[in-house]
Amino acid sequence: MNTSAIISHLDNLNFDNRFVRELPADAETINNRRQVLGACYSRVLPTPVSKPQLVAYAREVAELLDLTPEHCESDDFAQVFTGNRLAKGMDAYASCYGGHQFGHWAGQLGDGRAINLGEVINRRGEHWVLQLKGAGATPYSRNADGLAVLRSSVREFLCSEAMYHLGVPTTRALSLTLTGEEIIRDMFYNGNPQAEPGAVVCRVAPSFTRFGSFQIFAARGDTDLLKKLVDYTIRTDFPHLGEPSVAVYLEWFAEVCRRTAEMIVHWQRVGFVHGVMNTDNMSILGLTIDYGPYGWLEDFDFNWTPNTTDARDRRYRFGNQPSIAFWNLGQLANAIYPLIGQVEPLQQAVNTYKQAYEQGWQAMIAAKLGLHEYNPATDDELTTELATLMQLVETDMTIFYRHLANIETGVEISDDLLMEPLLSAIYVPEQLTADYKTRLCLWLRGYSKRIQSDGTSDTLRRKRMNAVNPKYVLRNYLAQLAIDKAEAGDFSMVNELLELLRHPYDEQPDQERFAEKRPDWARQRAGCSMLSCSS
Repeated sequence: MNTSAIISHLDNLNFDNRFVRELPADAETINNRRQVLGACYSRVLPTPVSKPQLVAYAREVAELLDLTPEHCESDDFAQVFTGNRLAKGMDAYASCYGGHQFGHWAGQLGDGRAINLGEVINRRGEHWVLQLKGAGATPYSRNADGLAVLRSSVREFLCSEAMYHLGVPTTRALSLTLTGEEIIRDMFYNGNPQAEPGAVVCRVAPSFTRFGSFQIFAARGDTDLLKKLVDYTIRTDFPHLGEPSVAVYLEWFAEVCRRTAEMIVHWQRVGFVHGVMNTDNMSILGLTIDYGPYGWLEDFDFNWTPNTTDARDRRYRFGNQPSIAFWNLGQLANAIYPLIGQVEPLQQAVNTYKQAYEQGWQAMIAAKLGLHEYNPATDDELTTELATLMQLVETDMTIFYRHLANIETGVEISDDLLMEPLLSAIYVPEQLTADYKTRLCLWLRGYSKRIQSDGTSDTLRRKRMNAVNPKYVLRNYLAQLAIDKAEAGDFSMVNELLELLRHPYDEQPDQERFAEKRPDWARQRAGCSMLSCSS
């Protein structure tokens, strides 16, 4: 396809741009760092770069935008989605929002390295916001440059799509491009900055509105703008609730609570740890957003956090994610209180999170264990003991649950044979003491009896378990290996992992190496264990 035809297609995307049309803009048009008052966004252009180059694109996301492989592999695509050119109809802007960071109010934050290109309506009438991450400074960049490096961009691109295919609510990623620029970053904030290749990810979602989008106006006492944004959000993203009113505000907030609970249940199911659950990183749609120092549980540990900034207090550790989400919803309730004027109905709405999470967690853990449904009378003790066992010995969560499906129930076999399917999940075999083996086998026999009482055949149980317990996740060391290759100019592993993670529940016999537990060399290596917020 020739260049003019490609450009014509991108320029004919159907942009609606309702956000900038219906909400107030920053009156200042100069792109300098400042406090932005009385506005939901600031218009700003991406920073041009020297040599846009496509690294990878997600074909499923391209299809959402009615883009073909020919469009995505064109030079114009790289130019547009690295920020060198705005296609016709794009109206670029950065959003204003605030947030609590590590439990403390941080004031104005905003899109410091994200620039929204516009809002596309596809042929099916679906509404998608296109956003470039790493495309340059905005009024909200504070002391930063608004840019992103390849290592963080690879991680965001791959994880966005990996989460989608796992069935986890998430923003999506259309493309990953190089800028041709070198960016200086101090990866560990230890006084050792280095030059790294710059990159841009095009993120895609129905909306990028966050809890902090409402908090900033409440904190400033700007109730009129708070109401405008809430009303806009309900009409645009929650139209099924009807026209905004106090009653609808409460219904809307309760739905946000339920969606958030659903998202957190999925995180716990697959062993995903967000790492920086600040209120500005919480989507109003209950989508996983802002893939910074995230990580996947390898050895099961409720106390693990992937964020070096959180290493001391571990506020955002795996086991704390459900309660942090509840705390964050409390801050959102405080923000919208001026529109409600009553505490009790807001508290009742917040409590729907607890109910939804508990119900969702029970259904999720029952599915992970292959049960028809969760029975607290028997399963509370069963699940508590399993969590204890998995932490007493360093146990790979993904492998353990996947291989638990392979044990045979209702048969009398020795302890060694009973445990055999699970041994590949153990990182340090020397930890398997005689007492531990006895305790594990006692649990396995109790689990076998529970399965039999459930009336579930092993065949059906395996099918249920393999549908919710992935074989393949974006292990931290796999992402780092892909980054290492990409930084050397070899993008093959980025695309290989993208293809692998499209089918995380399938066996994929020729890809077994990607289902193995973390190698010893990756235990403490940078990027394979904990990460900073540097980008």
